[in-house]
Amino acid sequence: MKLKYFLIFLSTSLFLAQNSFQTPFEKGNGNQTVTYDEMNAYYQDLAQHFNTIQYLKKGEDDNGKPIYVVIYNPFPEKDLDKLRKNKAVLFVNNGIHPGEPDGIDATMMLMRDLATGKVKTPQNFIVAAISAYNVSGMLNRGSFSRANQNGPEQYGFRGNARNYDLNRDFIKADSKNARSFQSIYQWLQPDVFIDNHVSNGADYQYTFTYISTFKERLGNTLGAYFYNDYQVKNLDAMKKLGYESTPYVNIHGDIPDEGFAAFEDSPRYSTGYTSLFNSLGTVPETHMLKPYDKRVDATYKYMLVNLQNLDNDYKKVKQLRIDNLKQYKAGMQYGIRWKIDSTQFSTMDFKGYEGSYKPSEISDKPRLYYDINKPFTKKIKLFMTAVPTGYITIPRYYVVPQSQYRVIEELKRNKILMTALKKDSTTAVESYKIKDFKTVKNPYEGHYLHYDTSVEVAKRNQTFLAGDYLIPTDQPGVKYIIETLEPEALDSFFNWNLFDGILAQKEYYSAYIFEDTASELLKTDKKLKDAFEAKKASDKKFADDGTAQLDWIYRNSPYFEEKTFRQYPVYRIL
Repeated sequence: MKLKYFLIFLSTSLFLAQNSFQTPFEKGNGNQTVTYDEMNAYYQDLAQHFNTIQYLKKGEDDNGKPIYVVIYNPFPEKDLDKLRKNKAVLFVNNGIHPGEPDGIDATMMLMRDLATGKVKTPQNFIVAAISAYNVSGMLNRGSFSRANQNGPEQYGFRGNARNYDLNRDFIKADSKNARSFQSIYQWLQPDVFIDNHVSNGADYQYTFTYISTFKERLGNTLGAYFYNDYQVKNLDAMKKLGYESTPYVNIHGDIPDEGFAAFEDSPRYSTGYTSLFNSLGTVPETHMLKPYDKRVDATYKYMLVNLQNLDNDYKKVKQLRIDNLKQYKAGMQYGIRWKIDSTQFSTMDFKGYEGSYKPSEISDKPRLYYDINKPFTKKIKLFMTAVPTGYITIPRYYVVPQSQYRVIEELKRNKILMTALKKDSTTAVESYKIKDFKTVKNPYEGHYLHYDTSVEVAKRNQTFLAGDYLIPTDQPGVKYIIETLEPEALDSFFNWNLFDGILAQKEYYSAYIFEDTASELLKTDKKLKDAFEAKKASDKKFADDGTAQLDWIYRNSPYFEEKTFRQYPVYRIL
């Protein structure tokens, strides 16, 4: 009899808990999202009532406001380092673009449902989530900045306090937000990562779309499992819950009827960054034109199916993350740049709306529109395979001079193992000279970004000073090391301007003085003279340009003694 009354009491308590912890979204009309203060108050209340919930200040926004992490941990052990040995970690990021708040509201409900037992308690993992990443953007509320989006009534702004798009800042880490994220990520070391977003672009029937992190950068072992097993199970489960899915429709300003390619989430993006540390990463992209309550529900359910999938496969996920590192050993080839392979594709039955063009009522020019009264299912091509367009050979070590303290700071924050040299040392290295690069004409996220960088490779003996850093590649962060320190990588520290000091010549000459010196050099140095005449004979523009000729002689003479000019100051030991 006592057991009967206890069960009735327990059932009643859970019912009251589930109803007393309704979120502001649930209390509203389905078209409202929580404010920053409401969100914090809700989680703090939840943490007070349930010992499985922690709400921790773990970072800072550029405006000085705290970034919080909410953790659901049903186990007696609270030490993450101990838990990680036998349990998996699922990490969720919300509100990077606060005008896309679906994940903020969905995660509040999910954490509540885990705490109250409405969702089955996981046996093999914990859940951690950044409640709202772009705090300053969340506080900058309005109703019109998302001109193409169907609700909610009010929402935050894409840029943060310094007007950064934080989903371009993960590798360069200009913002306090990104530095906080890196510290949180390295603290959690998650096995699975989800970054909740809302899409922009074409119109179609799906509420839920997704970006699976670029499988080639993730790695063959882990990428194959993620694409062909783990994500397939998630999407099958979503379909059973009423949400058919499509990969993110990577089409803007055109119709997707002919198919589309995978989105390359390079390391500037969240899942591009997390893939460098072998986390399975997804960016859910709920469709902007669908009602807000349906978008929140789809986001909730995608997180839910991940919980169930990870609970079953956690041992396999953890082991494959370890096995994946075997393909990144010294002496192996590493694809440093990628392009979509147009010869390899799969097909899917895409559920879209008929798209066409009609005269604009504004300009009378042809404009794109979608007729939602004409839905279709059409077989289209998906181009999801990439091939490398450049390789490097993985060295045993990189050496970074202590003078590059910003780079050292970035590496240390990302838990890269390194050793400071105890004494001056000379060793054989492979060095790079920056051969060529292009630079964007307009600033991009606070930088004049370089691209199409190429290098000249040389082998030589190099002397390093006590205090310079030796960085082994035999460590879990090997891909982060390569992608940041190899200048030709798309999001390298070189391309993000951290080494721009080497691109400017520091010493020059006065032409009227060097004219006499150059003349004497041509008289006394036959090899220089022959090369000079050959250059004039083969290049008419050069032959007609006296200034260019004088500069060529200077740069090919002993007087051009600038060893630092375009000399990349990070070295490789093979």
